[in-house]
Amino acid sequence: MRLLKVATCSLNQWAMDFDLNLRNIKESITRAKELGATIRVGPELEITGYGCEDHFFEPDTVAHAWECLTELLSGEWTEGILCSIGIPIREGSTLYNCQVFCLNRKILLIRPKMCLAGDGNYREPRWFSAWKHREQLIDFQLPNIVSETTSQKSVPFGYGYLMFSDTMVAAETCEELFTPDAPRIELALNGVEIFVNASGSHHQLRKLNIRMDRIKNATFICGGVYIYSNHKGCDGGRLYFDGCSCVAVNGDIVAQGSQFSLKDVEVLVAQVDLDAVVSYRGAISSLRDQASYKPKVPSVAVHYKLCHTFDFQEFPTLPIDVKYHVPEEEIALGPSCWLWDYLRRSGASGYLLPLSGGADSSSVAAIVGCMCQLVIEAIADGDEQVKADAIRIGKYHNGEVPHNSKEFAKRIFYTVYMGTENSSEATRLRAKAVSDEIGSHHIDMKIDVVISALISLFHTLTGRRPCYEVDGGSNTENLALQNIQARVRMVVSFMLASLMPWVHSKSGFYLVLGSSNVDEALRGYLTKYDCSSADLNPIGSVSKVDLRSFLRWASVNLGFTSLAEVEAAPPTAELEPIRANYSQLDEVDMGMTYEELSLYGRLRKIFRCGPVSMFQNLVHVWHGRLTSSEVAAKVKHFFKYYSMNRHKMTVLTPSYHAESYSPEDNRFDLRQFLYNTRWPYQFHKIDELVQKSEACGIPLVKPSEPTALETSKVHAGGMGVIAANAGNPSTGL
Repeated sequence: MRLLKVATCSLNQWAMDFDLNLRNIKESITRAKELGATIRVGPELEITGYGCEDHFFEPDTVAHAWECLTELLSGEWTEGILCSIGIPIREGSTLYNCQVFCLNRKILLIRPKMCLAGDGNYREPRWFSAWKHREQLIDFQLPNIVSETTSQKSVPFGYGYLMFSDTMVAAETCEELFTPDAPRIELALNGVEIFVNASGSHHQLRKLNIRMDRIKNATFICGGVYIYSNHKGCDGGRLYFDGCSCVAVNGDIVAQGSQFSLKDVEVLVAQVDLDAVVSYRGAISSLRDQASYKPKVPSVAVHYKLCHTFDFQEFPTLPIDVKYHVPEEEIALGPSCWLWDYLRRSGASGYLLPLSGGADSSSVAAIVGCMCQLVIEAIADGDEQVKADAIRIGKYHNGEVPHNSKEFAKRIFYTVYMGTENSSEATRLRAKAVSDEIGSHHIDMKIDVVISALISLFHTLTGRRPCYEVDGGSNTENLALQNIQARVRMVVSFMLASLMPWVHSKSGFYLVLGSSNVDEALRGYLTKYDCSSADLNPIGSVSKVDLRSFLRWASVNLGFTSLAEVEAAPPTAELEPIRANYSQLDEVDMGMTYEELSLYGRLRKIFRCGPVSMFQNLVHVWHGRLTSSEVAAKVKHFFKYYSMNRHKMTVLTPSYHAESYSPEDNRFDLRQFLYNTRWPYQFHKIDELVQKSEACGIPLVKPSEPTALETSKVHAGGMGVIAANAGNPSTGL
């Protein structure tokens, strides 16, 4: 029995912070060696951080990466352990995203990435080129700083594998796990038993099962050991890398790291039996047959043994069940960890949140409360880095240490209820209750005097005074009066964030949190530069449906019981006067439900539907509930306001990325913001389709009252959308 102990790491790296990144790499290698591992795998581009983006254009970035790698090679870090280190490398005039295999202070092989991630949140082809030469390894001339340290002039560079005395090791890098013609297939047929994957994969709701299935299937088909490493934390952008490094053997997960954690360094170790790989493959006749004529992949001979024999003291790690978080937990934990990284690295002293008592702002408050709970738990578990950061941010002195999440929240979290004459007592009391349970420093204030001053200024300037629509004013007046309130809240929020620490004799500043959700952004149901304009938005890519589920979950699992009452209240902006016969409601204002918005967003972004194809899909989804003309009216209404308000996406607050239909303009959703909002050609085509359906007499049942789409699922095989699981609002596409 050939036993091999392997280590995979989740590291919380920070783009362009070479000192921090190198320190984390060294600690991970030290831990792996202490645990007896002879292979250590780190995340993609771990020396620089994955999110350097246009810093990769700078020669300094590559030079500093080589300097850090040289430091690792000059010490004892790689003695007796094969280390895969992620680094950008320039070969000739081309920059490659590479894994560097190091052992005993030498570089054995540089493996450039062959398939780049270039969609969604990723822009790798902007900075890197994919390696296309599969037939041979080339000699790469090392920089002088490295060659002087290792006494190596050149090393093998390209697609190939390492042939040790007792096993064979090869690499895949992140995206290559998901490609149809994955390198591991050919490598496995060449006898490679161990695959290492250095990854930079971000968190997205309900995404982990896809990744874990791919990792399991990577070795289920061809056998082998798959060692997967991933970044963890906020490395400087909108993404949260969610760790969950793991080891798979012959289709089973034998070790899995945490998905959400405040730890900067997490090392996961597993003992694997390589003879079990041989046995597994030998039992598959088709694999044996294909391996007999598969073209040979270049290799590098390494006269070194990685394995040890069975000694009755150490046994192979047994398979485990994969741990998945429910979406409500993901909403609690992912943004919480992201906010903690941002807070401790930004130099800020805390967060300030305009808390209206509604579902969105209360969700953000709960996430910050969850962050405080995670900090206290990490301190109790002995995490010295979290402890040091918490003491610094919370301004603890004389040996004081944070020990209670509510007390910690009081130091680092302000919540502000900014009421007007249009605000209800119910929302004011809900905001106070949420604040009390979380422990924030709460401010309850009226801002009518500021609003009145602005209206008086306008009256002095023009001689006219605008009125709300319920009081006889026009729609123009009504919108202007609502926008004044919303924008005043933004100005007051930033004023308080700057000055409240000074008022309480604290140094530093607070970051303002926004609380607009992904559906409101998609519809444009927000005021440009209102209190949705903030420094960060933890829920900007989370749907209203998911937020309401989160509130129900958090009321029980986070101990914030008042959130149940918040969730039960109808969503309202409270920007218009409350009358006996009128109360402002979000869904009435928007002309569509949040469930419908979520469906529109998925069809628009994930399934790339324009107006006509969205109409065709929704006719099928709502068959028996809406006539084709009613579906057409809904689609037209959505696209009118979507395109009319698209300009607002250019100034959205940077948001935690959690949902694949985010309309965020700056990074994720690259569409124009100036539209012909009448969509004349597309809407005419929809009208033609409606006429055809009515002429054919298609039996579509008209409901007795307006119907929201409770749920829908997308057929896995393609664009078709089918109604399913009616009555379960948590089911998404």
